[in-house]
Amino acid sequence: MKVGDSASLTRRYTLEDIAAFTSLAGVAPATIRDVPEPLIGALFSYLLGVELPGSGTNYLKQELAFAVPVPLDAEVTATVTITRLRPDKHLCDLATTLADAAGQVLATGRALVLVKDVDAAIEA
Repeated sequence: MKVGDSASLTRRYTLEDIAAFTSLAGVAPATIRDVPEPLIGALFSYLLGVELPGSGTNYLKQELAFAVPVPLDAEVTATVTITRLRPDKHLCDLATTLADAAGQVLATGRALVLVKDVDAAIEA
């Protein structure tokens, strides 16, 4: 694990996904016109816990700013990129980006995670 490493995930949210989300959230499906922001945040959460840094990662903070709403049925790619490693505190800072299939940036932000053993991850 080093500064500049990244991981990405591409996903398309459908009406079925929105129906499942609204049933859990208690929101009327008819009021949803774009992908709800928590579903976008979940993409980054998945990447951090499964891909980079991966298993054992504890999510501490997420900032996410949307440039435009994310339309339903649009293919989007979430990417996390390591921007800073702080082994002394077991911390990893990452840039987060969401882009559509044409490369238009839909959202940007950053994440701060606690990694069990940053030194071992750096050496791997």
